[in-house]
Amino acid sequence: MGPQGALGATKLLRPFLEIVDSLELKDPFIRNWIDLLAFLLAGVKSDGILSAEMIYMFAEWYKPGCTLEYPIDGSGAVVEALVRGLEKFGGRLSLKSHVENIVIENGKAVGVKLRNGQFVRARKAVVSNASMWDTLKLLPPGALPDSYVAGVNTTPQCESFMHLHLGFDAKEQGIADDLEIHHIVVNDWERGVDADQNVVLISVPSVLSPNLAPPGKHVLHAYMPGTEPFSLWEGLDRKSAEYKDLKSQRSEVMWKAVERALGPGFKREKCEVSLVGTPLTHQRFLRRNRGTYGPAIEAGKGTFPGHSTPIPQLMCCGDSTFPGIGVPAVAASGAIVANSLVTVSKHSELLDAIGL
Repeated sequence: MGPQGALGATKLLRPFLEIVDSLELKDPFIRNWIDLLAFLLAGVKSDGILSAEMIYMFAEWYKPGCTLEYPIDGSGAVVEALVRGLEKFGGRLSLKSHVENIVIENGKAVGVKLRNGQFVRARKAVVSNASMWDTLKLLPPGALPDSYVAGVNTTPQCESFMHLHLGFDAKEQGIADDLEIHHIVVNDWERGVDADQNVVLISVPSVLSPNLAPPGKHVLHAYMPGTEPFSLWEGLDRKSAEYKDLKSQRSEVMWKAVERALGPGFKREKCEVSLVGTPLTHQRFLRRNRGTYGPAIEAGKGTFPGHSTPIPQLMCCGDSTFPGIGVPAVAASGAIVANSLVTVSKHSELLDAIGL
């Protein structure tokens, strides 16, 4: 590699902002745009994202003929493909099987106990894809060293989400035939892309997969990407008038973003379906501690805990174990754990099968 190569390698683990500054990029819009890309990729801005992640993504984005691919039939098609692969090789997916706790015997993880009382014994290991904070709750007190628990509990978190799901008639709403699938609305660049009520992302998947909605209709998902403070919602009764009023207030910015993206013909009162999700929705249905988007670990200031734990036969995957956030980190960490549990020869066979 040589001295220059070694020096360059160390930069990959530093914040991407250092590279931006070294290039003397001064244009405010470009710097804000880079911050936005970093935040959407990793939940932190360019002063916190690993340079390696941004360099890889820029290399991918600007390859000749590069396009952003979207799964036909939506993200559900990806889930269905994964389930088919699991079952093809003898695996089994158990739905409505709430895990009560991870069972530890003689200091080792040996299986899980379900809420219905059933015990599922692990053949080789227990792999938790719950967040690092939620995995702690599944373990008996004292199972982990205090230092490990303290490290998890002091890991900074991203904020949570607001969601707006809509269903509407395209013709009645005056929607153009050339409607794009994705839109990003930034209300005020000066406030920062991580400011609450500022950035809204919009996806209209029925543009590319018309079968996701009835003929002539569209489905739309708008959301605020990990910028909604959980503290505003903590302790609220979901059935209360206060909760309903807060949902209305905090979702208004998403409605306005949708109106801006879809044009003056769009009227919210004509929507046939309208659903608002809050940080409490995230906490409940995604089982996320405080409804968080994930860890906000900044380059040069902390490291991800990785996939092994102090408990033998307990491994972790998911976006709180690997750099990045959301699906990319989940997929990468899951692949790492899977390959860690098989022999080197099996790993090599798989690489040969996919041509690597």
